[in-house]
Amino acid sequence: MKITVNQKNLKKAINLVEKVVSKNTSLPILNNILLKTENGRLKVSATNLEIGVNYIIGAKIEEIGQIAVPARIISDFIGNTVDDKVLLTTKNNILSINSEKYKTQILGFDAKDFPIIPKIKSKPLAVIPVKLLKNSFLTVLDSVAVSETRPELAGIYMDFNNEKIVFAATDSFRLTEKRVDFKNFNNQSFIIPRNTVVELIRIANELEGDLSFNASDNQISFSNDDFEMVSRIIDGNYPDYKKIIPEKFISRILVRKDELDKTIRLAGLFSTSISDIKINCSENKMTILAKNSDKGEIETVIDSSLKNQPFDVSLNFHYLLDGLKIMDTEKVIIEFTGQGSPLVIRPNNDKKDVVYLIMPLRS
Repeated sequence: MKITVNQKNLKKAINLVEKVVSKNTSLPILNNILLKTENGRLKVSATNLEIGVNYIIGAKIEEIGQIAVPARIISDFIGNTVDDKVLLTTKNNILSINSEKYKTQILGFDAKDFPIIPKIKSKPLAVIPVKLLKNSFLTVLDSVAVSETRPELAGIYMDFNNEKIVFAATDSFRLTEKRVDFKNFNNQSFIIPRNTVVELIRIANELEGDLSFNASDNQISFSNDDFEMVSRIIDGNYPDYKKIIPEKFISRILVRKDELDKTIRLAGLFSTSISDIKINCSENKMTILAKNSDKGEIETVIDSSLKNQPFDVSLNFHYLLDGLKIMDTEKVIIEFTGQGSPLVIRPNNDKKDVVYLIMPLRS
């Protein structure tokens, strides 16, 4: 291989793919990034066997070739060079990098040992704007279960259904659903692993335009002309979470989001080890209380508007803050559905595109 590339473009490509590089002692090849000439361009790839990422950049190619090189070394080196152009050449699994001010050799590995990142050849299920996909994933991400005890909860559920895409996540303590009006090509649903979503959100900051969503029996891909991410799909059936979303409420309160957020943060300073705070809602005010035998106690009052009867509920304040964070309106609606039943938070708009549920704590 003998090619010349722009240093900034190569740095960007390496930064995009290196986060999925596996620190695997039993399979050292996974600690590497693959550099490969393809169709007159340079493809930079990395995989941890669950996620594979390809990013393609322009290059002046004199000789085709490929090599696997340690991710940490090439990332640190390219990230600290200042020359505009770098020359990459390979011989006997050694990558030589030359520029105006630098000359180095990196010991690499035979590219034939690098795992093949699958190519999904099905027709796109949907072509989704990057920003829409990123924002939808961010909306539900906090509700994904961190534990792998129930694997199906350790991912985000995506349901392509006629004119909508539904994103949902739950860890059994809270639940988020985000609905997006969108024309789909087919009706299908998947559970996408949390790590895949986290990486896609990170990479989406560097992407523009649309991403094609493709799927096979056990894999999915998000791609455009320069980028492709391939991931496994979590095997299993997602719980019928819609049964948990209450259809009716006993009481409803309207409150300013920023005031409630600030007040909850203050109350959280005095919560116990289970992060509990108590909310008491009456006709025109909401009282937030917390008490800790080691720290003290707090009681704060903010203005609100109540429909129906007063109520009180104990909640994990972290979960409440997570719910407020994803509401994009100045005021939020909080619905009380009964003792021991979920508390529902919605944005104060007519779209009804986001719903967030929190299971109360026992008093």
